[in-house]
Amino acid sequence: MATLGLELCDAGFQATVHDHGRINPLQLPDAGGTLGWMGLVSHDGKKISFGREAEDNWFVHPRRICHNFWNRLSRESSALTQEGRTLSFSQLAYYFLSDYRDRLAAVSGTPEKVMLAVPGAYLKDAATEDERIGLLLGMASELKLPLAGIIDMACAAVNDPRLDYFDRTQPLLVIDIHLHGTEITLLRNEGGRFVRHDFSELPQAGYAGFLRHAMTAMGNRFLRHTTFDILENGHIEQAFYRQMKQFLISGAEDRHFQINTGSHAYELTATREQLAADAAALIQTLVQGVRALSHKSSGRPEPCTVALTDRAGLLPGIAAQFRAAGLTSLLQLPGGAAASGAACAGTDRPLPGHLAEVSVETASPAASTEPAHHIGCEIRLLRARRTGAAVPPTHAICEGLGRALAGQTCFTIGPDDGSVDLALPVAFQHAGAGGRIRLEQQAGRWWLLHQQVADADGGTVVDTGDRLTLRYGPAETEVLFANCPATPDRPPRRT
Repeated sequence: MATLGLELCDAGFQATVHDHGRINPLQLPDAGGTLGWMGLVSHDGKKISFGREAEDNWFVHPRRICHNFWNRLSRESSALTQEGRTLSFSQLAYYFLSDYRDRLAAVSGTPEKVMLAVPGAYLKDAATEDERIGLLLGMASELKLPLAGIIDMACAAVNDPRLDYFDRTQPLLVIDIHLHGTEITLLRNEGGRFVRHDFSELPQAGYAGFLRHAMTAMGNRFLRHTTFDILENGHIEQAFYRQMKQFLISGAEDRHFQINTGSHAYELTATREQLAADAAALIQTLVQGVRALSHKSSGRPEPCTVALTDRAGLLPGIAAQFRAAGLTSLLQLPGGAAASGAACAGTDRPLPGHLAEVSVETASPAASTEPAHHIGCEIRLLRARRTGAAVPPTHAICEGLGRALAGQTCFTIGPDDGSVDLALPVAFQHAGAGGRIRLEQQAGRWWLLHQQVADADGGTVVDTGDRLTLRYGPAETEVLFANCPATPDRPPRRT
């Protein structure tokens, strides 16, 4: 029975179908992935637009945009009107969800069941939960969604079967960045389930504020370099925003910004280090938030794992800053983890007879703490024998297939689900190996981030000649890290 998991995050809605034991992340034709389909609505007085189309008008017609209706889900009035009537936040959310449902149906058909993964702020107290969950149930009824349940987004994320291996006896601090704030959720393992124990919200620490801050900083660099002001008109600012966002999500080491006017072309090459400097203040706020919640919960520092959603992991330099702060046990959650985890949670759950019977969960299902397919996993890093200085690798090679590390700041290895940089053999999919391994580049060196091979700094440096051996049940393989320098073309040898 196909179950659709919906991740209701205004920084980027995501959806996954779980059918016959397989996870299928859904991508809309015109947008998808991290920060792809934001919770935005645009209304010009005649036509209402959503997601990517609304985002393309964000800086062109800012007064026609509403981007806080999911954050403020209620019957309060928004700034948008239709036919002279003010639209409430809940009406905008309903229109948005209706449009998103139709777009998903065009991609995957109608699901038999739906599970909603909702922001932790919706469940922070009884009054808020009653209001916001009630509004969501009303939308589900109007849209005829076969709703099987509602689950806290952080709890759903740790139920993702693609999740990497980590110490499941430690508390988990899940960090998720939304459009208008960051949520930090403390989960503890109780009786085979991760249960939500505490929650903290950092207002203003969201992507809406960060993107504007990064736009301002990068725009000032552009102005100093070209003497051209991107604020000249909304269309130019929108074009610069699109390039800015693409730079953020690409993970590239640099970005060539270009603005064309009728008579001139203005250009600037920006670096990842500059973007990391722009993100440093936000990351420091997250570090302080994690420490505050951990201290509030236990009254003393305690070992814990910090889990970063794909949205949080986009911030350049976040892993390095957390390690520098002593938070060395880091776990990078796969993209759309909450959607995948929600879909899995609803697979064996019967549809309630009435929407009033829909349960709201603040704990992960028991099966998520010790997935059967993770039993017997071994990951080992074998060091090469060296007589000289270590050399950073340029390529990762698995069973004859190589992928370049150059030009990236992060690199993932795992079963072929369409989103990893280096895919493991098909046998790993058959063995049910859901985890992935992440490498990050810092100061010209590659760090392998995985607890089975981590050192005291929360990772270990990988050099040319090192080999990573992986074994999941009957499946096993090896990844070789090699240095393949580019060589200039040579003239043909004369005979």
